[in-house]
Amino acid sequence: ERAGQFFDLADFLTWRATGDLARSVCTVTCKWTWLAHENRWDPDYFRTIGLAELADEDFIRIGHHIVSPGTPCGNGLTAQAAAEMGLLPGTPVAVGLIDAHAGGIGTVGVEGGALNNLAYVFGTSSCTMASTTSPSFVPGVWGPYYSAMVPGLWLVEGGQSAAGAAIDQLLDFHPAVEEAREMAQRVNQPLPVWLADRILEKTAQPSDAVALAKGLHVVPEFLGNRAPFADPHARAVICGLGMERDLDNLLALYIAGLCGIGYGLRQILDAQTAQGVVSKNIVISGGAGQHPLVRQILADTCGIPVITTQCCEPVLLGSAILGAVAGNIAPSVGEAMQQFTHVDKYYYPQERYQSLHHRRYEAYKQLQHTAKLLRD
Repeated sequence: ERAGQFFDLADFLTWRATGDLARSVCTVTCKWTWLAHENRWDPDYFRTIGLAELADEDFIRIGHHIVSPGTPCGNGLTAQAAAEMGLLPGTPVAVGLIDAHAGGIGTVGVEGGALNNLAYVFGTSSCTMASTTSPSFVPGVWGPYYSAMVPGLWLVEGGQSAAGAAIDQLLDFHPAVEEAREMAQRVNQPLPVWLADRILEKTAQPSDAVALAKGLHVVPEFLGNRAPFADPHARAVICGLGMERDLDNLLALYIAGLCGIGYGLRQILDAQTAQGVVSKNIVISGGAGQHPLVRQILADTCGIPVITTQCCEPVLLGSAILGAVAGNIAPSVGEAMQQFTHVDKYYYPQERYQSLHHRRYEAYKQLQHTAKLLRD
């Protein structure tokens, strides 16, 4: 009752910088139920869920002026915000995006554009974003949302509620983790990076790493299944543990966990493909996906190429693309995506391991299903 405005973070930041109350099509469509394809709120929905006040006041507190990402906000930076950031007053500020969606804008413009590519933002959690020309409903996957990421295209959005965090949780269970962590700290590396480097030392090529995980299977759903089952009560399964307590076994568990992340991503791709949303490539961003071993394992487990872009921080690049449009450096978001995003490397699935990964994927689904039966 006392609140003046309710903001998603991206919209709060642009208001704080410019004083403009404009909301982003991205934030209010994906998170606040704005019907972008009809350019309206649905008053009946808000009255049904007990928020009639918002509808009765014509949604003035959650978004009266809703515009596309990249649109300039107000008159640019206010004098106060400019002084706080050491920039010039009036500097153009673009209407923004949710962080993961900025990563999508900063990556999917490569290799045939958004319709070919699944944006995979792999961090503490993960987000998957696929674009289509017409609305496609995928059970267990959010959307479709019109113009919520790439202007003029529909977005379907999935993800994993624990991804990088699931790997951290998995490793913490192992008796050898403290020894490994100390060795990683000596060379100033995060533990997963140190483990991945050790695995590359042991294998002729990154794809060979799956052999280290023989007999070990992980369904890393420590925090539920976001997509494609939308099951908050799902929990992790670790199958095949023995009495080993050494570093080699820690490496094996790490690889099994990475494979589990990959099979969860493959499950989302399969669900989308069944509804006609077909992605030819995975374009990866996010801190947990920066190691070459991780990228190759994802390509092998999913069976399609993983592409990296030249920008090491694609989420920031996506935001910069919006700024380029607001500052009249680029004529549109779509054209700026083509101008500023460039392929760095391709990671192709290795044919010799596809049969093994298919069998491990079937085991993953069976363990997942069995866990649900036991829970029920």
